[in-house]
Amino acid sequence: MRRILRLMMLAAGGYRREFRRALRSSLLASLAQAAAYATLIPLLYELTRDPVDEATAWAWFAAFIACYAVELALRLDELRFQYGTWAEVVADVRLRVGEKLRTMPQRELERRAAGDLTTVVGGNVANATMGASAIGLLFTQLVAVPTVLGVVILVTDWRLGLVLAVSTPFAAFLVRRIQRRAGTGFRRLDTADAAAANRIVEYVQGLPVLKAAGQTGPSSRRLVAALKDQGEEMTHFQNRLTWPALLASSFVQLCLVAMVAVGAALVLDLDMSAPLLIAVTAGAARFAEPLATASTMTSVFEMTDAALERVGEVLDTRPLPVAEPPTPITGHELSFENVTFGYDDGTPILRGVSFTAPQRSLTALVGPSGSGKTTITRLLTRYADPATGTVRIGGTDLRGADPAEIYRQVSVVFQDVYLFDDTIRANIAMARPEADDEEIKTAARAAGVHDFVSRLPHGYNTPVGEIGGSLSGGERQRLSIARAILKNAPIVLLDEPTAALDTESEVTVQRAIDALVADKTVLVIAHRLTTVAGADQILVLDDGRITERGTHRELLAAEGRYAAMWAAQTRARHWRVPASGAAG
Repeated sequence: MRRILRLMMLAAGGYRREFRRALRSSLLASLAQAAAYATLIPLLYELTRDPVDEATAWAWFAAFIACYAVELALRLDELRFQYGTWAEVVADVRLRVGEKLRTMPQRELERRAAGDLTTVVGGNVANATMGASAIGLLFTQLVAVPTVLGVVILVTDWRLGLVLAVSTPFAAFLVRRIQRRAGTGFRRLDTADAAAANRIVEYVQGLPVLKAAGQTGPSSRRLVAALKDQGEEMTHFQNRLTWPALLASSFVQLCLVAMVAVGAALVLDLDMSAPLLIAVTAGAARFAEPLATASTMTSVFEMTDAALERVGEVLDTRPLPVAEPPTPITGHELSFENVTFGYDDGTPILRGVSFTAPQRSLTALVGPSGSGKTTITRLLTRYADPATGTVRIGGTDLRGADPAEIYRQVSVVFQDVYLFDDTIRANIAMARPEADDEEIKTAARAAGVHDFVSRLPHGYNTPVGEIGGSLSGGERQRLSIARAILKNAPIVLLDEPTAALDTESEVTVQRAIDALVADKTVLVIAHRLTTVAGADQILVLDDGRITERGTHRELLAAEGRYAAMWAAQTRARHWRVPASGAAG
């Protein structure tokens, strides 16, 4: 429970004071409730005596009403948090998770599947905050009421109190066993839920490919396997809990039966009055109720614990360190100084890379797949910090710069364009939300977007569909370039933006790129060497190292790897599909 309370405080965030106040109110209310039940023991004792002492009975009844009045007042404060502030806590936690995702290192973000993050932001946050508003409050009742009533029963008759004192630890032991079984089961079930959510996202996004491959519906093996695993985990979890929960609840009731049996024996031996046994039994019934509830509420505790743990993992993720105050970026020269970097498996992707891309120059990165080209562009946006060496923009070590400032200085155009399910106008304006319509259209004209948008029935208000599905590849790419033009950052990173386009689209997109990179510091990844023959410098990468550098002419004259690549691509351009032989 201490761990749950710690995680709850993390989830409560700015509402910690309100949460602590609600916990105090719940504890005091539970004590008042326990005191009310405690007054029932002497009240029932007086009412079952012959003759009844009315003055004493009324006095205990007044104490019973007073305790309940205090509890009611305290419960109102508890309920204000549970049913009022709770909605604000949910919204606040989701905003904090969103902010954490914004500041989370891109490298860490890519480790998490989309379905997993959907589960965290959606279901886990709801379950976690529900726990913050209810589980802690419930726990105070489960502890306070049995504790007070146990003491009262022990004082009233030590023999009956001893029966409860001896049997209660066994009930607590069974409840704890259920918690352990539930905890493991809930984490496995939560993992299966996240995996199923990820496969659903993958299925929806890849539906055109799956249809073409005949892998939809029951034939979608990856989705079916994830859903099957989810169902098996649910069944396994329920089976693990059913019998232990029933056993624990039954044992608590047996404790009560044992106490009544001991009390009946004492009454028969004339060692206890029947009215006292009736009164103590009523108090013991309330004593046993929270313990029975604990065994059935274990699944709720563990569900909240698992959800809080997953939310806490996101909220505890440390952002990349930033100097205090952050180091400003004043220039736009790009430089790598003996940079070594590897991903999770520890294999170096870059090995001692050093180069400088002067301000307002065009530098091209060429080389085989896996040679480290994309990793260089990632490190320039502080995807992660290098293992050794230094990455600089304008002489500023990026380890001391605020990532938000880096992104203000850099525009990135990827080969795979991501558009949001919104209008064309909204997708362009995402680069600069305060831009007016004329600025958006100016950027669209420069990117070659305006002409095809003008032919659409709704113009710039046309929805692009999920991931831009209603547009062609060339149109999506031009839209992303329009977004970058509108942003007007002084540094542009191009990750082979024309590689997947047909010849006509490539020409149009290339003109858009020319408009984008004018007077900018440009770093471009190229597979088609003809697109970068005019670059100020070309860097040839192989196995994480720069093996050649120079202009197009210089590299051809060197007759090295670049010259061989150029010759191979030149031959490929003249390749033709041979005509089929005539029938003999």
